[in-house]
Amino acid sequence: MANPSPGNSITLRVEAPSSFTATSELAAAVGAAGAAITALDVTESHHETLVVDVTCNTTDQDHADRVKDALNALDGVTVRNVSDRTFLMHLGGKLEVVPKVALRNRDDLSRAYTPGVARVCLAIAENPDAARNLTVKRNTIAVVTDGSAVLGLGNIGPAAALPVMEGKAALFKQFANVDAWPVCLDTQDTEEIIKIVKALAPVYGGVNLEDIAAPRCFEIENRLREELDIPVFHDDQHGTAIVTLAALVNALRVVGKKLSEVKIVVSGVGAAGSAIIQLLKAQGAQHIIAAGRSGAIHSGEKYDDEHRTWIAANTNAEGFDGTLHEALKGADVFIGVSAPHVIGEEQVASMADKAIVFAMANPTPEIDPTVASRHAAVVATGRSDFPNQINNVLAFPGFFRGLLDAGASDITPEMLVAAAEAIANRVADDELNASYIIPSVFDPHVAADVASAVANAAAAAAHAAAGTGIAKATAEDSTEEAASAAADTAALANA
Repeated sequence: MANPSPGNSITLRVEAPSSFTATSELAAAVGAAGAAITALDVTESHHETLVVDVTCNTTDQDHADRVKDALNALDGVTVRNVSDRTFLMHLGGKLEVVPKVALRNRDDLSRAYTPGVARVCLAIAENPDAARNLTVKRNTIAVVTDGSAVLGLGNIGPAAALPVMEGKAALFKQFANVDAWPVCLDTQDTEEIIKIVKALAPVYGGVNLEDIAAPRCFEIENRLREELDIPVFHDDQHGTAIVTLAALVNALRVVGKKLSEVKIVVSGVGAAGSAIIQLLKAQGAQHIIAAGRSGAIHSGEKYDDEHRTWIAANTNAEGFDGTLHEALKGADVFIGVSAPHVIGEEQVASMADKAIVFAMANPTPEIDPTVASRHAAVVATGRSDFPNQINNVLAFPGFFRGLLDAGASDITPEMLVAAAEAIANRVADDELNASYIIPSVFDPHVAADVASAVANAAAAAAHAAAGTGIAKATAEDSTEEAASAAADTAALANA
């Protein structure tokens, strides 16, 4: 699959002979080379030459080189420079720290820092819970990784993972006004990671675990949830599960099928696959077959890790023990969170009528979406250059916004389901179709809707757990605070 992408966007500064047809000739050459032009700007105009910035999307570095060669091949044309727009965006990083208060004079300084700050410190020492209101803790998330499973790139280490974590933090701020910071750890030892995160926890209102390889990620999340009093969310698991459920709910509406009745095949039994299966089961899915590299997971096989053991015990009731390709025969839904090109057109053609294909491996899906669409009624991917992008950014900013607003200390299945329903409900009945089953990541209402749904679920959980009038009042206060914060988030997005 070789589609030009904004992720491989370049700007070529080109010197060309001055003529009325110069820009059209440049555009034609770029188009003939297979690139998609997004901008063409004349930056200098002289009596004999023009200098033109040609911006276009390509597929990879080799393609960019071919575009450059195509322009250089034109008579009188010279490519002066080629800039990679993605690398330019990352120069110096994507984040900065900006004070929320003005420090204009001694008066300001004396209250923000010494001596006035000592009074605030002593108040927190006397009542540690006051840190939530008197520090950044109430709105700050740690984005924690060990660099062991970064995107589809594998174990590339913490330094190479930093650009992804910076991007994650930027998305938190952009979509939900949550302050997040990358915490890239130079260790892949489970106990050490747990110890470090626990030591860092006083600064943060929540922890977003990111790109940590399975099965280590499961133990890290479970232990931190047990040992911390702030919510811990593994986005590769639960964020992916939320948006997958939201997309599937609407895809099933398009094809007129019920979750409890469809046969679902999941390719990939790592962090994302396991979480998707658990959430689908919680919502009533009855017929799931999960497949790893060696074929279907089934109860007749012994597995070394508890997660495959759980999948074997809770899915595939018929005990099917064949390959992924064999499992797809007659299936209604394929969900891929595995690897590129694991299925082909023949397998999609063997699925049931009005099939649904979610090929979410990034950056290269399990099957070319164009090929899948020849036989499937609904096709979705994790990519931004096809319809129906299943993207975690629809979930995690609003999800943490809701957790922070509610002051939640734990995450429940009810919160995950509430978030999925909020996302699905952003697509109105008159908008829903095979190419639009999930809202755009730029829908300004998504984060606020998810935040409100999660905060309400958290408040309900607190009330149910306590079962007292005091708990009810606390839940109502949390709900009101969450609603106010959600309104603020919506206003920010609209601005």
